[in-house]
Amino acid sequence: MTDALTVNLATALRAARTTADLSVSALAERSGVSRAMIAKVERGEAQPTAVLLGRLTAALGLTLSELFARTEGRSRRLARLAEQPVWVDPATGYRRRAVSPPGGPAQLVEVDLPAGAEVAYPAESYQMANHQIWVLEGTLRFREGEVEHELHAGDCLELGAPKPGTYVNATDRPCRYLVVLSRPLVPSSTAQHRNS
Repeated sequence: MTDALTVNLATALRAARTTADLSVSALAERSGVSRAMIAKVERGEAQPTAVLLGRLTAALGLTLSELFARTEGRSRRLARLAEQPVWVDPATGYRRRAVSPPGGPAQLVEVDLPAGAEVAYPAESYQMANHQIWVLEGTLRFREGEVEHELHAGDCLELGAPKPGTYVNATDRPCRYLVVLSRPLVPSSTAQHRNS
């Protein structure tokens, strides 16, 4: 993670917590992450892991992609390759690149999962958006609650109801996949009721 991204991520997390009107203690209780760790992350003194970020964003009602979009601070329609933020999980080497411009209706995230790596997220991480996983290279095992999906290059999985999810690369080669996140559509009857 670059120094600029560390600082921007810390600022975005702190701002999201403040906007949600949560104290550090309240966020710690809601996320299961210690107050000390949250304080270190918000000060830019600790590099959070993918699992820790997943727990914090779920507790804040955000997707990981929305948090990273907030680090950019501006909206645009074109995301050049050189400008797409890249984040590497210090625990697993999982590499995440935000492909799509921030603030759009869908978010595209390219992930490189090293051989033997495993990254788990709580069910709450899957509540804020619909998820699809499209494998570009290699083999990915995705555990969706009790169900295990083995995905090969070209396979695309749409996730069901929110359950704990684990991305596993059980092979000796890297795996590359794209995660597509989109906010659930509000049914037209609900939208009409809200507008009346």
